[in-house]
Amino acid sequence: MRRLRNVKIVATLGPSSSDYDTIRALFEAGADVFRLNMSHGTHEEQAARHAIIRKVEQDVGRPIAILADLQGPKLRVGTFRNGEEELTEGQKFRFDLDPAEGDATRVCLPHPEIFAALKPGATLLVNDGKIRLKVEACGPDFADCVVTTGGVISNRKGVNVPDVVLPLAALSDKDRADLEFACELGVDWLALSFVQRPEDVAEARELARGRAAILSKIEKPAAVKAFDQILAVSDGIMVARGDLGVELPVHSVPPIQKQLVRKARSAAKPVIVATQMLESMIDSPMPTRAEVSDVATAIYEGADAVMLSAESAAGKYPIEAVTTMDSVARSVEADPIYREEIEASRHIRRETVADGIVAAAREIAEATDIHAICCFTQSGTTASLVARERPAVPIIALTPVVATLRRLCLTWGVHCVRSPEVERFKMAVVQAARAAREYEFATEKDQIVVTAGVPFNVTGTTNILRVAPCDERLIFRTDPE
Repeated sequence: MRRLRNVKIVATLGPSSSDYDTIRALFEAGADVFRLNMSHGTHEEQAARHAIIRKVEQDVGRPIAILADLQGPKLRVGTFRNGEEELTEGQKFRFDLDPAEGDATRVCLPHPEIFAALKPGATLLVNDGKIRLKVEACGPDFADCVVTTGGVISNRKGVNVPDVVLPLAALSDKDRADLEFACELGVDWLALSFVQRPEDVAEARELARGRAAILSKIEKPAAVKAFDQILAVSDGIMVARGDLGVELPVHSVPPIQKQLVRKARSAAKPVIVATQMLESMIDSPMPTRAEVSDVATAIYEGADAVMLSAESAAGKYPIEAVTTMDSVARSVEADPIYREEIEASRHIRRETVADGIVAAAREIAEATDIHAICCFTQSGTTASLVARERPAVPIIALTPVVATLRRLCLTWGVHCVRSPEVERFKMAVVQAARAAREYEFATEKDQIVVTAGVPFNVTGTTNILRVAPCDERLIFRTDPE
């Protein structure tokens, strides 16, 4: 099975999608990556989903990526004597460390780190920003506020602090346990929540010890400000628009999305656009026109992947949601304007031999009758560099390393094929030709471009490019040893 589109689809698993038949149907409908949300479900439930994904992978004979999304520290108020209270605009309200139940004048906020960082004039948001308060005075154990936007505040509602960098690590004790569990399970990607600074990513990488790639979720204003530094130490990026839209003015999110997608692409690192993409399909078999346009916009911008959250995890129509996303992607990618947009946004600084090789591969493919670019890769870097070029022909990544194949399932346009280890370049070309024919990207009469690094099986040595026929007899007749 091969995909007839370039952008990848990430589907979150949950109560609506935990059995073999549904997960396989999601894959066949178009899902390339499955997300395990560590905020919900037990380790046993996540392990069962992981086992089913690997069984589907074995049965369909195609690599599938698994992304474990860590919860991150959750900032919540305490409880209220009456369960909830109505806050009105202009009212005074206090947050403090007193564990006593709250009332109409105060509530516990059991996070001394917040009080340590607050300053007068800072904003506190409660319940996804529905309630807004401005800090008038604060100390190490309290914050006296005035309500600027009222509403009902109730037990354990979430709190956001958009104006300050909080002295909180991105990994809570639960996250550390979940990270170790997910790495032992064998996931391919770890999504890191609550990233504020590059040091947060470094900590997760140290704990992962190379067992999974690190994807940073950009969901806080501090992460947007430090994005270049965070991108440099991350393997991938998720534009988590839900929390971004709470902590920043909602109208600022679209330009931020466009900027982050472009920067991640320039760095040859996969970028997912996520949150509320087909939100109405949680309860409806049809999306709104605005949601379809939102998905299409992310694809036109050149995102590597678009993501479904509750739509596939807890919604009534998980398979229809993936099918819709697949259909939108195919429609956009068939539009001539899509190619114009992709090519116009190709801003790449080429500094290495590998950069030059993959740029030449794209130019040759676009100038002549080439049917695919085939790249032999050990770590996945060569395939990622080819994908950064966004060529108009398919990309086939060949490697004997299963972990590399799975991680590349998140990368734009890459069709992953497991190949035997090769020692000679001629055999690499033969394997590439066989893969192109087997997956029907080319016939014996066609030509492909092959990129590789010599010596083989060494990371970061892309240094050779060959235009080759797909007819093996011609390869053996014309290629040097």
